[in-house]
Amino acid sequence: MSTGNVAPQGVVYLVDDEAVVRDALVFLLGSRGLVVHAFASGPALLGFLLSVPKPVRGVFVLDVRMEPMSGLMLHEQLVTLGMRNPLLFLSGHGDIPMVVEALKKGAFDFLEKPYSDNTLVDRIEQALAIEDASYAHDALAAERAARLASLSEREREVMSRVAAGKLNKVIADELHIAVRTVEVHRARVFSKVGVRSAAELAGWLAGG
Repeated sequence: MSTGNVAPQGVVYLVDDEAVVRDALVFLLGSRGLVVHAFASGPALLGFLLSVPKPVRGVFVLDVRMEPMSGLMLHEQLVTLGMRNPLLFLSGHGDIPMVVEALKKGAFDFLEKPYSDNTLVDRIEQALAIEDASYAHDALAAERAARLASLSEREREVMSRVAAGKLNKVIADELHIAVRTVEVHRARVFSKVGVRSAAELAGWLAGG
């Protein structure tokens, strides 16, 4: 099974305690080009997730009525583990009030049985698109945080002033250091942050 920072295209973690249903969904999703990891119970999925590197990429598709752990209980456990991946419920008519409550807790959607194959695949692909966007955003935020953490206190002081458009001489006067020292810190900031100009730096700090 492939997980971690680089995931296969379109990964689905399917949990259903009925083997016939599970096998049919694995066949359906696999025929649409999705990579499916199927589990017969919530504990089986949780055991897997605890054994692999993080973050885990992909979406979760859970049946609501399962033993020994319902899909709703499993959802709560996934939230506790910090899993923010989109999650879809497959539910019967009588489960709708419970699933609506789960949606309020962050579930992506639910499909009421019987649902069409195309509807299921479409919703999974939409969830995957959201997961991809969320992962890209998180990865970018982590990279930004790491670059900022690499700066010394003095480099941060110079950075904020450079981004504000101040000249080296003005920065030197404000910080009571030599202009040459400002130039050195400025060059280090540009290198560590990965920009080539004050304008780029300002845009980077603004999240652009």
